[in-house]
Amino acid sequence: EVYNLAAQSHVRVSFDEPEFTGDVTGLGTTRLLEAIRQVDPAIRFYQASSSEMFGATPPPQSEDTPFYPRSPYGAAKLYSYWMTRNFREAYDLHASSGILFNHESPRRGETFVTRKITRAAARIATGQQKALWMGNLDAARDWGYAKEYVEAMWLMLQAPEPQDFVIATGTSYTVRDFLRFAFEHVDLNWEDHVKFDDRYLRPTEVDNLIGDASRAATVLGWKPQTLTPDLARLMVDADLELISDAT
Repeated sequence: EVYNLAAQSHVRVSFDEPEFTGDVTGLGTTRLLEAIRQVDPAIRFYQASSSEMFGATPPPQSEDTPFYPRSPYGAAKLYSYWMTRNFREAYDLHASSGILFNHESPRRGETFVTRKITRAAARIATGQQKALWMGNLDAARDWGYAKEYVEAMWLMLQAPEPQDFVIATGTSYTVRDFLRFAFEHVDLNWEDHVKFDDRYLRPTEVDNLIGDASRAATVLGWKPQTLTPDLARLMVDADLELISDAT
């Protein structure tokens, strides 16, 4: 089994480095698929597709929803998605795309919005940081727990037949909501600590993503267990623990 999670995966950075993003996030998938085709077509392949491929298409988004990417990252992921389908149909590979909506955990990079928020909440609560600078607070996302989404990836490659699956919670919260969940967990009012910085705005924004994971529930028996409010709290707890371990 080959799981392709490799990518330049930061949406905002993809606007600054579109060519690099296309090479790694897009063509990188083609290189892996071609290697599998040549070396051993029996290898099962998982492609990490993204809800960013839907972009401007109104929610809810399922496997049958039209794509409309709004970033170089989303466009590169869409190229990888179609190449995966093409190799599956042309060469009979067991190749599946998991169209994963935002999935977070304490291991999320510190520049991604959820971890940026939970780390700041923990640092402000412990007196190590005074303010948090943010961009668009109105963007709404379907945030799930990465630990559970990795299980869905594995289940796809255990299925008898390859196909594509949306993996999501079916719920939607704004960045503002995530701020509230995180800061309330440490008894703080986020509005007292968050400031606006237009450097964090994207040239084109994706307003709302809500996934419909009905196919995954029916075919794979997969359902999410952790929703956004609990996810924010467990990430704050992990960041508090990191601070405690370092002191």
